[in-house]
Amino acid sequence: MPADYDVITFDCYGTLIDWERGIATALTQLAERAGVLLDQPAALAAFHTIEPTVQAGEFRPYREVLAETARRAAFQLGWPMDDDTADRFAASLPAWPPFPDTDAALQRIAAAGYRIGILSNVDDDLLAGSLAQFSVEVPIIVTAQQVRSYKPAHGHFLATRERIGGLRWLHAAQSLFHDIAPAAELGLPAVWVNRKHEQRPEGGPRPLATVDDLTGLANWLGV
Repeated sequence: MPADYDVITFDCYGTLIDWERGIATALTQLAERAGVLLDQPAALAAFHTIEPTVQAGEFRPYREVLAETARRAAFQLGWPMDDDTADRFAASLPAWPPFPDTDAALQRIAAAGYRIGILSNVDDDLLAGSLAQFSVEVPIIVTAQQVRSYKPAHGHFLATRERIGGLRWLHAAQSLFHDIAPAAELGLPAVWVNRKHEQRPEGGPRPLATVDDLTGLANWLGV
């Protein structure tokens, strides 16, 4: 069994919520309304590339990041998305579905006595909509809206440490770029939830452990 921790925090979108499915579904539905045939893999690839660039600029609410990213991705694919459609895409986030294993694994982890937290690059109200899909209490919530920065900047992690004080803390996330790398820079133990079965890049951040999904994390914790 791994070392004991008091708090386990998670990234939300990509780790707990199937954000690629949510993005693809929302964009496809909006494209159909606009009479556009959407190439889903190309749309997701464009979204992955464009979003960090939008987040790297001057801080803006995540609703605006989502809308701007959607507009730029659509333009790249030849779809001149209007502002209303971009705003409707951003508003779809609370309906993006959890991964099938998420809630049951969180229940196991919470029942074992761990305090659960979420560190997310979103606005408070958007995250609240996603949390309504879970059956566990999440007492520690740190958002981009609160810290006015986006991971991989350290704001989320520093704010969490200030809140939890000296409690023993483990972070778990899918993104090497947004979560595992900054955790390593701060000396924070982190587990890579490698849902996409990616290869860790040569010289990339080394997580404490790697698991396939949240069920694998619960098993690794021995709960």
